[in-house]
Amino acid sequence: MITKLAITDDHVMVLKGIESLLENTSEIEVVATYCNAQETIDGLETNIPDVLLLDINLPDINGIDLSKQLLKKYPELKIIALTNFDDISFVKRMLKNGVHGYLLKNTDKVELITALKTVLSGELYIQKKINDRLINQKSAKPFNNGLNIKLTRREHDVLIAISEELTTQQISEKLFISPKTVETHRMNIMSKLGAKNSVGIIKIAIERELI
Repeated sequence: MITKLAITDDHVMVLKGIESLLENTSEIEVVATYCNAQETIDGLETNIPDVLLLDINLPDINGIDLSKQLLKKYPELKIIALTNFDDISFVKRMLKNGVHGYLLKNTDKVELITALKTVLSGELYIQKKINDRLINQKSAKPFNNGLNIKLTRREHDVLIAISEELTTQQISEKLFISPKTVETHRMNIMSKLGAKNSVGIIKIAIERELI
């Protein structure tokens, strides 16, 4: 199955560069490129891609606001932020709006394809450099952030491991607990955060500053 990809960026060189990067990738087809938010809004009226690579810094509507607008209208659309901004506040705001991935423009072809496959499978993809900064920034924060979400120390350990995209078995080996115990902690975390799956866990945990 071919993945239909659209790209929104106000720099033509970036658009051409990504197209060139993917031109020999048979499973991905760049179906549209847009230079601003309004072009994107108009284009999606008639041509919905599977994934939209979206720059944050656009000349008319910023990508943070645009992502919220687009996902409200097209809930099945997968959006990956592709930007030069590595400020954690931008990451949090994009994730809060429901985007499915966050990449810096220095990403390579392998990582870009991995990100596309990840979000299409229903998972969240955050570039490792960004993910590490999110984790390190919040590692010293207390588990009770004043929002009535209280995680035990072990639940917090499991939450961090989930954010690192570790499998149940890998978490089990890392924390020296059984896979069944990992799943129990995962279910408890989901219950406390009101999440439905691992993607929801990460989005809510970032929003509530638990990681």
